[in-house]
Amino acid sequence: QVQLVESGGGLVQAGGSLRLSCVVSGRTFSSYAMGWFRQAPGKEREFVAAISRSGGSTDYADSVKGRFTISRDNAKNTVYLQMNSLKPEDTAVYYCAQAQTAYSTTWRSSSTYRYWGQGTQVTVSS
Repeated sequence: QVQLVESGGGLVQAGGSLRLSCVVSGRTFSSYAMGWFRQAPGKEREFVAAISRSGGSTDYADSVKGRFTISRDNAKNTVYLQMNSLKPEDTAVYYCAQAQTAYSTTWRSSSTYRYWGQGTQVTVSS
């Protein structure tokens, strides 16, 4: 079965950095776009970033643009989210997700993604 396993979350002070990783197994990793979403307490899950199959195209939510970088290593079946200049409002559970089809293009919609990880907690203290 398909599994997505995130790691790298934790507690960090405002202005600090974290790097999240998500390892995918059970499905051809390089054939699908990947995305990161987050959900803060009492809020809906929101789009953070996405990357194309090859890694040549990326998209970011306005709230993280210029601070976060998404990347992927298809040889390692892994997608990353480098988070710099973290703010308290970045506190959330972060989820990686794999697109439902090889031709999915609406990356900002959660319905585009078929498989999800269990989430990793990121807490930014002020």
